[in-house]
Amino acid sequence: MSAPVLTALRDVVPVAALVVLIATGLRPAPARVEASVAALAIAATLALGVPGQAELVEVVHRLAPVLAFLAGILIVAEVCSLGGLFDHAAAVVARAGLGRPDVLLAGAFLLAAAVTVTLSLDATVVLLAPVAIGAARALDESPWPPAYACLRMANSASILLPTANLTNLLAMPFLHISFVGFAVAMLPAWLVVLAVEYVGLRWLLGEERGTAGEIKPVAPRDPVPWFPVVVVGLMLLGFAAGHELGLEPWVAADLSAALLAGWAIHRRKMSLARVWPAAHPAFLLYVLALAVVVAALTVGFLGDWVRGALPTDADLVGLLTVALLATVLANLLTNISAALLLLPLLAPLGTPMVLAALLGLNIGSGLTWTGSLANLLWRRGLTAQGLTPRQRTFHALSWGLTPVALLASVVCLWATY
Repeated sequence: MSAPVLTALRDVVPVAALVVLIATGLRPAPARVEASVAALAIAATLALGVPGQAELVEVVHRLAPVLAFLAGILIVAEVCSLGGLFDHAAAVVARAGLGRPDVLLAGAFLLAAAVTVTLSLDATVVLLAPVAIGAARALDESPWPPAYACLRMANSASILLPTANLTNLLAMPFLHISFVGFAVAMLPAWLVVLAVEYVGLRWLLGEERGTAGEIKPVAPRDPVPWFPVVVVGLMLLGFAAGHELGLEPWVAADLSAALLAGWAIHRRKMSLARVWPAAHPAFLLYVLALAVVVAALTVGFLGDWVRGALPTDADLVGLLTVALLATVLANLLTNISAALLLLPLLAPLGTPMVLAALLGLNIGSGLTWTGSLANLLWRRGLTAQGLTPRQRTFHALSWGLTPVALLASVVCLWATY
């Protein structure tokens, strides 16, 4: 094969592979289909010799602890769901919101923010959203306010802790701050974003918040599962303490997953055969495929373009530029792909620049369906429940809230860090 043809293929094939991966994520697909597409994308990219061996080793080295964390946290969230933790939390919100749709929205909003921070955004869109929707339906209320509260909080509330979003975990090796230091740096922006999102949701979903009746919610039959609550609390402490001891978050996540899986098997809430599927191995392979494809793009024309677009000064203009660039890349490539591409290039520019990029990768990814894998998972979940999100409502929320929340968060980061 001639050199010009090979060069062209090395640019075209990774782009085509990325398009196919994103298209697969847009529509509900069986796990075997998702895994097959991911494997083919990896094979087609590596067959061209990109990324090279050194780049491939670097991708695997960076992504392995992230995938180990993701597998663990998905099992933790699954056990919490099977144990009834989300049902109890939703029941509390439903009782408080009986005949008061504004309270129902506020409760769903705060619950979604809490689940995102503690169990990551995937738990919010995959496990909490269906429960919150069910609680609203049980009250004969519109399911859309709690559904959209879960979606918006999955992205925007994930800026607080390193473990709330895979993009944050990918950034930690390039940040010279601790787990607690990350939370302290992001807390002011997080509070501002939550205020913007809540006010915006109340305003833009005004027509959906009317009450149709006062049906008393039915409380869950089983008592509150305190063991998962304690384990999740210890897991969060482990995240913070582990950083000081040189242990990565996947250690605490996987230990917690093992404890909770054992508890669930003992309580007959989960079989041993269900533990591995709870980690969603096809999705893990899908994330790996994104990483390999993006690594190929990084050594090609896209990496050169991004390097040329980066600012040099960490002033307000520089931070806004980085956040905007991260937003554009997230909505073109998905936020995980954009993080894999952008974060190594930003690392020499310092911690504030990386934090600004995370604001764009997380908050900015709420702009379009393809901005975040959470958006795609949320839509899949609603489709499974027989609900079809209206494009007009989704885009009114995404374009009405995302730019305001992103701008406010960047200004807040610049003023407080």
